[in-house]
Amino acid sequence: MWSPTWGFDEATFERSAEAFGNPDFVDVVIHSYRHRYGLVAGDPAYDEIESRLATQPAIAVPAITIDGDSDGVDPGTSADARKFEGPHEHRVFKGAGHNLPQERPAEWARATLDARAIALAKSALD
Repeated sequence: MWSPTWGFDEATFERSAEAFGNPDFVDVVIHSYRHRYGLVAGDPAYDEIESRLATQPAIAVPAITIDGDSDGVDPGTSADARKFEGPHEHRVFKGAGHNLPQERPAEWARATLDARAIALAKSALD
């Protein structure tokens, strides 16, 4: 469901599965989802930032948003385009699911470098 087209190998699974042995893994994952859905409080150190983000301010920094067209969990970020005031580009990785950095590392890295280049070009103009 998360990444149905990802043909990872046994070595990749084993490297990822090491996280399951962390004694905090289940607590951290469950807390993350509970926090996402507003069922538990977050870290009080971030309350001020959380309250600002809750207003969903426009995003003025240059950004590239990315989705995989085979992500069976997240409906995608293309509907959020209206939230961007600064330079914004949306990319869809064909045949990729939810774990884009691992499924499409070269394209992910390219998008990261492209976003940085856009930000640097914008700051040079400012």
